[in-house]
Amino acid sequence: MELVEIVILAVVIALAAVGLVGGLVVGSRKKRKLPPPPPSTPTITPPAEPQVGEEAETPRDEARRTIDEVDLPDATAPAEEAPAVEVPAPPALEVPEPTEGRLVRLRARLARSQNSLGKGLLTLLSRDNLDEDTWEEIEDTLLTADVGVAPTQELVERLRERVRVLGTRTPEDLRALLREELITLLGPELDREVRTEGGAETPGVVMVVGVNGTGKTTTTGKLARVLVADGRSVVLGAADTFRAAAADQLQTWGERVGARTVRGPEGGDPASIAYDAVKEGIAEGADVVLIDTAGRLHTKTGLMDELGKVKRVVEKHGPLDEILLVLDATTGQNGLVQARVFAEVVDITGIVLTKLDGTAKGGIVIAVQRELGVPVKLIGLGEGADDLAPFEPGAFVDALIGD
Repeated sequence: MELVEIVILAVVIALAAVGLVGGLVVGSRKKRKLPPPPPSTPTITPPAEPQVGEEAETPRDEARRTIDEVDLPDATAPAEEAPAVEVPAPPALEVPEPTEGRLVRLRARLARSQNSLGKGLLTLLSRDNLDEDTWEEIEDTLLTADVGVAPTQELVERLRERVRVLGTRTPEDLRALLREELITLLGPELDREVRTEGGAETPGVVMVVGVNGTGKTTTTGKLARVLVADGRSVVLGAADTFRAAAADQLQTWGERVGARTVRGPEGGDPASIAYDAVKEGIAEGADVVLIDTAGRLHTKTGLMDELGKVKRVVEKHGPLDEILLVLDATTGQNGLVQARVFAEVVDITGIVLTKLDGTAKGGIVIAVQRELGVPVKLIGLGEGADDLAPFEPGAFVDALIGD
């Protein structure tokens, strides 16, 4: 009995000890404060997109609408048209003035610039006493007008003889006499037609030469207008590649009348461009190809050598029909020097005298024909697009001396 009581007492003591230790542990835990856990970021899950065949969820702040409440497009209403884009119309082609009788129509303009020559001669010839001093004045008047020494001497001698035979001289007689002699001096028998016919399968080819500043490129453009006015189709060759904007200038002239321009890079080979222009003219079946050439070069190659090369290359297609030399009428005797140099390199077939408007040096027509032995075929009377006219000796002389 005593042994049992001892065991029970030991068990009670052991349990009491365990409880005491547990209480101490719990108390110590209560005294120690643990740091609060970090706040967690709430994860927002985006609403799933509706799949094909599912109905999209209506936002909570928007009430659902029935099919009758939804504005649907009117199927019967015409669809709204897109605004029309305005395309600029191509510029209208100009209609050049007909060439027939053009110089006669421009006669008044020519007369204003040449009257000093004609009136001066008529005034001198009308003197009662035509002594040596008067004839010398007549010679001076002709030389000042750039008629040239030899033609002046020839004209004075013929006038002397005819005045002596005529005897009594009325103003009408003198005017008729002077007109006849001047026309004779201009060579009315010369062929002044610009040859542009070409062959059976090739266009007519015209090469335009002259120094810069004479109006060469402008003359080429105006000649295109003359040909278009006569019903011819034209291709332009911009072979003046050494002058800035020469090709642009020529192309502008061509676009105004519907003539296409063949061109190349600035500073390119002029002969190559001239060759291509004739080639294009053949391919298009054009009537005429006009080739504008350089008047000055910025390379070591001489201008005349380059022009000779252009001529040889173009002639691979066929013979040149016309080589026109453009001269500035205001340069007088300097123009004759230029004419001689060009004639040594290329076979000049015709002359174009520009800037006759505003100069009294109309005698250059006579002088240059005598110098080269080729006719003046065209004259330029101003800056107007249609101020290039075929040269007509009778109309020219009538403008010189007046009615």
